[in-house]
Amino acid sequence: MEVHRPGPLRWLRYVYGLRLPEEYRGWVLHDATARTWLLRFALRICVEALPWLAAAFAVLVTFTPLPLSLVVLALVLSLFLGLFFTMTSADELAEVRLVKHGFPYGTGKKVRAEHGRSATWP
Repeated sequence: MEVHRPGPLRWLRYVYGLRLPEEYRGWVLHDATARTWLLRFALRICVEALPWLAAAFAVLVTFTPLPLSLVVLALVLSLFLGLFFTMTSADELAEVRLVKHGFPYGTGKKVRAEHGRSATWP
């Protein structure tokens, strides 16, 4: 299966859960099964959270008397907690993404196991 990497705009669409065109199927499989699949997953979660964190920052700085350091600390903590709880379901969320792109359920776990990679986190 040939691997075509999506451009930045298509990748952003992919981050937010939209389906990529058929030509990127190989890349989606690679993304969900590569040695770095958990790191890739965590990066997608961080990118997905950025607009929400920026909006929360603007609201908190504008409408509350909280010190800037406390606002930043709260947002970092919320990102950490969101990342932690999402990572606990990384394998299932990767399977959902693969199914959305036409692969049978269980493909990601099977391919990772064949290559001796972790199927779940931690």
